[in-house]
Amino acid sequence: MTDFAAPAVYAVLVWWFTTGVILFLDGLPQYTFRWSMGAATLAGLGAAYALHSTFDDVTPRGAYTAFTGAIIVWGWLEMSFLMGFVTGPRKHACMERCSGWRHFAHASEAIIYNEIATLAVAACIVLASRQAANKVGLWTFLILWAMRLSAKLNLFLGVPNVGEKLLPAHLQYLKGFFRKRSMNFLFPLSVSASTIVVYVLLQRVLAADDPFKAAAYALSTSLLALAVLEHWFMVLPWPNERMWKWALRPGLDARMQEKAASHVPSR
Repeated sequence: MTDFAAPAVYAVLVWWFTTGVILFLDGLPQYTFRWSMGAATLAGLGAAYALHSTFDDVTPRGAYTAFTGAIIVWGWLEMSFLMGFVTGPRKHACMERCSGWRHFAHASEAIIYNEIATLAVAACIVLASRQAANKVGLWTFLILWAMRLSAKLNLFLGVPNVGEKLLPAHLQYLKGFFRKRSMNFLFPLSVSASTIVVYVLLQRVLAADDPFKAAAYALSTSLLALAVLEHWFMVLPWPNERMWKWALRPGLDARMQEKAASHVPSR
């Protein structure tokens, strides 16, 4: 169990801390965004280099480095979206009666540039690591991508907790594409499928015959389990923003949201 415990704790801490840092930076005044994004870009380039350097490193250190590098690269993509640099051509919510495939098309327009950027980064990692002995970075990025896509679809179809308090003021129009409802058909499917994968990966951890494999599978298992937990936060009566209370700035955020609301077009 010690082979699993250390990577699991590391995955939780990295996930919790990096998410908090992004939320904190995104809560600062918008004039700081260019500096935050510039620093994140430098960190992302360094992480990409570190990720590439681990492709032939089949040691626990290589697994940790690849995992961390992929998390930072993913964080750069998340920041580019949350700070409004790479979102989509649509910058306003739908009219009140918009629904069905038309509404889905509008929601896609609001985020399509970020989805294309994510696809491009994923393709680069896949191509670069196709001969790699250490694929932890690839696994990490694909887990984050798949579960984020699942979360977006569930928010669109409808869940009780849409997490609007984590949405920055300049992206408040995205709330028009969230739906509050008790359940949707996709949620049990996505949670069940990902839980099965968590179980399969956990079996790989327990069957690992060397430290690298134990660390690699444990990091991936822990990250996917955290993503499943995030999905459950969408339906459980417990707001997930409590986990990052230290990173949120309620007073400033409320003032910014009021200002944004007064400028959001109705159509």
